[in-house]
Amino acid sequence: MSRTALRICPLCEATCGLTLTVEGSRITAARGDRDDVFSKGFICPKGASFGAVDGDPDRLTGPLVRKDGVLREATWEEAFDAVAAGIRSVVERYGPHSVGIVLGNPNVHTMAGALYPPVLIGALGTHSLFTASTVDQMPKHVSSGLLFGDANAIPVPDLDRTDHLLLIGANPLESNGSLCTAPDFPGRLKALKARGGTLTVIDPRRTRTAKLADRHIAVRPGTDALLLAAMAAVLFEEDLVGTGELTPHLEGLAELRTAIGDFTPEAVADACDVDADTIRTLARELAAAPTAAVYGRIGSCTVAHGTLASWLVDVLNILTGNLDRPGGALFPQAATDRTPRPAGPGHGFRLARWHSRVSQYPEAKGELPISALAEEIDTPTERGEPVRALIAIAANPVLSTPDGDRLDKALDALDFMVSVDPYLNETSRHATVVLPPPPPSQSPHHDFAFNTLAVRNQVRYTRAAVPLEPGRMAETEILARLVLAASGMHGADPAAVDQLVIDQTLGKAVKEPHSPVHGRDPRELQDRLSGDTGPERRLDMMLRLGPYGDGFGARPDGLSLDQLLAHPHGIDLGPLRPRLPQPLKTRSGKVELLPEPIADDLPRLREALKRRPDGLVLVGRRHLRSNNSWMHNVPALTGGSNRCTLHIHPDDAERLGVRDGAAVRLKGAGGEVTAPAEVTEAVRPGVVSLPHGWGHDRPGTRLSHARKEPGANVNQLLDGSLLDPLSGNAVLNGFPVQLTPVT
Repeated sequence: MSRTALRICPLCEATCGLTLTVEGSRITAARGDRDDVFSKGFICPKGASFGAVDGDPDRLTGPLVRKDGVLREATWEEAFDAVAAGIRSVVERYGPHSVGIVLGNPNVHTMAGALYPPVLIGALGTHSLFTASTVDQMPKHVSSGLLFGDANAIPVPDLDRTDHLLLIGANPLESNGSLCTAPDFPGRLKALKARGGTLTVIDPRRTRTAKLADRHIAVRPGTDALLLAAMAAVLFEEDLVGTGELTPHLEGLAELRTAIGDFTPEAVADACDVDADTIRTLARELAAAPTAAVYGRIGSCTVAHGTLASWLVDVLNILTGNLDRPGGALFPQAATDRTPRPAGPGHGFRLARWHSRVSQYPEAKGELPISALAEEIDTPTERGEPVRALIAIAANPVLSTPDGDRLDKALDALDFMVSVDPYLNETSRHATVVLPPPPPSQSPHHDFAFNTLAVRNQVRYTRAAVPLEPGRMAETEILARLVLAASGMHGADPAAVDQLVIDQTLGKAVKEPHSPVHGRDPRELQDRLSGDTGPERRLDMMLRLGPYGDGFGARPDGLSLDQLLAHPHGIDLGPLRPRLPQPLKTRSGKVELLPEPIADDLPRLREALKRRPDGLVLVGRRHLRSNNSWMHNVPALTGGSNRCTLHIHPDDAERLGVRDGAAVRLKGAGGEVTAPAEVTEAVRPGVVSLPHGWGHDRPGTRLSHARKEPGANVNQLLDGSLLDPLSGNAVLNGFPVQLTPVT
């Protein structure tokens, strides 16, 4: 007997609602939920393949513990006994910073990954934190921190109301959006054009998104910040700056004009390979549009000037008066955000509170560059202990970070490693203990991170579609037990972790004058919490304390878990609204347009005017049926257009003697890889493109389908030394490579 169940899709940032067909414990079909308040029935190939992802036979069903050098099946008790012994012995002998934590991209796609790693980091007290953010989005966090005082205050384009959208380094028709949660991004772009709006795409590749655009600018890779700075300079030079209602909230406008004045279109045109008249036209059209939004993403983040480019995206929105207004770029307000505090000066955002041990890279947002992980393990110095134990949660840095070969060797040198992962992959194969979470159908879902980036305010929650199978452990319990084992509380009830968070949160909330529960008894508030599990009680608490919450009875019509459960397709909270100055946490209480770290980095951008790449440079690319390295084991999501081929322009192919389909060898500072060439005009001359996340050819994994067509690991071309200095983000785009045909 089949039945249906609702589930929010966890396979990309679009967070679409799904209707699953369930037979027993197996998902046999997935379609879009037409009644979902946010996605309204939209589904992409990843969501349609939910059942195949969920039922992958290579998923581990129980924990593995290394004995006599071999990973063997073990009980959960044996596994956590080993974790407690391994982590605590390292902490007690070498100190907390000798334990590294690596958080991968899938953490933000699960409830457990949002709720428990912050507790683990706090309990351990380690500075050795590495996440996927520093191969992806850290420049945006840093620029937002410097501009607005909050690294998580990221404005998103108001896609449904804007008249003019400028995308730089973004390909949402393939990615479904990134740092901009928008189900049916393609449909929203088509609606923009249908209502007479303009879409401009700046990208060295003629992507599917670029083909939809009214204008496509094939900029030279890595010069995004120069192009954006020139557009800003035009706005000042031609008196097109119109900050409007933003003006009282801005600091440093005159200083900004002086700082970027020499980045004229004529000065940057040659470096960007975009003529000066085109740059001026881009700036004028942006200023003239009734409403407009500039949106930059991974292509503009993962370059040498990623933080400056991210900063300039918001600068352009500010100078044209489009920040924090409908049709421009606004700050979302998620239902589980902290109770909004009154507007006013805050603590601001600080960089470099500590540094990495070997190369002295500065911390950003509490993280060190993940490119430095290998050297932090394998390089002794007099500045503290190396990383001797590693906790990897949903992370595969051997494939997803520069110089995976070095990291591969470094992981073998660890005293202890635990990996929370459903697969035995290129990274988890090194672990002493592997703790596999259940398939997504057996877990509840609420999007904590992505709702803070959504193009419409809404809230949704789905309980597990399938009961937890015997022998499996809920991901929330796995991570709660991991917190206890790593912090010296092994054996305690895992519910104690949730209770600790509830106690701390409510204890703080009743002391905050702006809180809806100010002055109340925390024990009385706890008694009001609903939910069948600790994670549900925490969600109920966050909803009630949040900006739309019932305040534990103070606002009877407000949100709570019970109300959310009564609306299985979600609750629409309305379009994005202007929020300034409330989100600002800078020391001045204003948008600080020219923060000191940004001003200090501008001379480096000026130096870039003098440099031109010799030979070819490489950029990555996204596939609609993939999300980094964690979906290549699903047959339905590989093949066709989702292949690891090297895109090369016909002119370059003819010059280098490369035939379509023939193997070519790429060489970079970190090593070399071989891949089949795909001759195409989708890339501009002088640029080649290889997708991210491939390279499934290492021994010792259990990825039977991925191993059949392993592809080439593009990150092996890098040695990890190329970083954006402000954010520590790896430079994955616009770096030089040498190409030769394989004879």
